Amino acid sequence: MPIRRGDIYFVNLNPVQGREPAGQRPVLILSIDSINHLPLVVTVVVGTKGDNVSRDYPTNVRLSPAETGLPMETVFLGFSGTLLGSQTLYEPSCGACDRGGTPQN
Repeated sequence: MPIRRGDIYFVNLNPVQGREPAGQRPVLILSIDSINHLPLVVTVVVGTKGDNVSRDYPTNVRLSPAETGLPMETVFLGFSGTLLGSQTLYEPSCGACDRGGTPQN
């Protein structure tokens, strides 16, 4: 299963420490495709329901269901970037955001 920049996966982020996002969450792949094809780690940002975020900050990206293929508006929290092992993404991607104009290398 190729992992591509802009793909969205649901991932179980448990266990957590402190104030890290927990539970089953959408994550947006940020790392470039040449890294994503290696059996290493991928860089992601964690998403949450749009209703949970009352204010938009410059680091947040709010996307509609039409833009992602997800069933609800999702806010990807740029301040919560993290690395995940590529083996964590064991299910097919559940959506994607527009890759147009996104540098890949």
